[in-house]
Amino acid sequence: MRLIRPLLLTMTAGVVLSSCIKEEALNAEADITNITVKGTELIRKPVITNNTIQLYVNGWADVTHLAPVFNLTEGATIEPKDSTVRDFTQPQQYVVTSQDGQWKKTYTVSFIANNDIATAYHFETLKVDNTVSYDTFVDKTPDGGTFEWASGNSGVSFILSGKGAKDYPTSQSDDGYKGKCLKLTTISTGAVGALFGSPIAAGNLFTGSFELDFGDTGKSTHFGVPFRQTPLALVGYYKYKVGDKFTDKNQTEIKDRKDDFALYAVLFETGDGVEYLDGHNSLTSDRIVLKAMLEDCKETNEWTRFSIPFKAVDGRTIDAEKLKEGKYSLAIIMSSSKDGANFEGAVGSTLYVDELELFTK
Repeated sequence: MRLIRPLLLTMTAGVVLSSCIKEEALNAEADITNITVKGTELIRKPVITNNTIQLYVNGWADVTHLAPVFNLTEGATIEPKDSTVRDFTQPQQYVVTSQDGQWKKTYTVSFIANNDIATAYHFETLKVDNTVSYDTFVDKTPDGGTFEWASGNSGVSFILSGKGAKDYPTSQSDDGYKGKCLKLTTISTGAVGALFGSPIAAGNLFTGSFELDFGDTGKSTHFGVPFRQTPLALVGYYKYKVGDKFTDKNQTEIKDRKDDFALYAVLFETGDGVEYLDGHNSLTSDRIVLKAMLEDCKETNEWTRFSIPFKAVDGRTIDAEKLKEGKYSLAIIMSSSKDGANFEGAVGSTLYVDELELFTK
């Protein structure tokens, strides 16, 4: 009897272990995590969003016969397969299937060259994306392509699960200067957000990409996209309502402080491992060459026109050769609370922007 019991225990453990192994679920993720391309030189790290990949190259690069290789989530497959030669003078689509075969995601891969970003922004068009519940703004580039704006909406999506697009900090509004417009609102993130040290989320929209960094949320905003022109001025219309109670990151009310919005743009030099600015240095980096910032911000219920020129920062100048080679990036940044990156602001502060235009030479 003394021998039988240990044997039964061993057999039982083996059955349980075998059962656990058999019941281990297959991976349900269908994501592209990285991409490498031989045969052409990228001028910045690939920008990968929920279902798009943008690769920036110089205008003289030949993109007609490229064969990308993708890094995928565990067990996932991609069609067309790795190293398939394709012509990327037009965006190409790839379908990723999860390891368990239950999920598919379509990515659009684009190579972006000389025509840079769009320069007229009407905020009329939203990206069609059934995998998310929030608004993503897109505009047309000079060559007829699509330029996608970035925001922090994805960063609060896990807190706003089940909510509609209008509940997010960055959304589209029907109350535009012409047609629809951009609406940025500072919201409370509730108990969950406070637990992560992020009690509020300011609505924001910017050129660049967003990658949530739980260790330092200020680094989640990657400001800037390659730009080969000299910006002259940023012109548009805005309305602004200030929230009732200004609080700091500890949710302590500061009675003598009033919220304010941010609307500015910077041209900065990249290189030496620096590809973008973030929430900590978007106004202070010594790489900023030109800056256009709306200084006379005011609360107003009426659409108010603004025109802000780009001015040199600390006497810096543009290197014409570096500009041609795509070694400068442009960041256009808007936020309903200018110190929202530090989680300081007033819940309810709302900024509307419409008919924004970037003038260049």
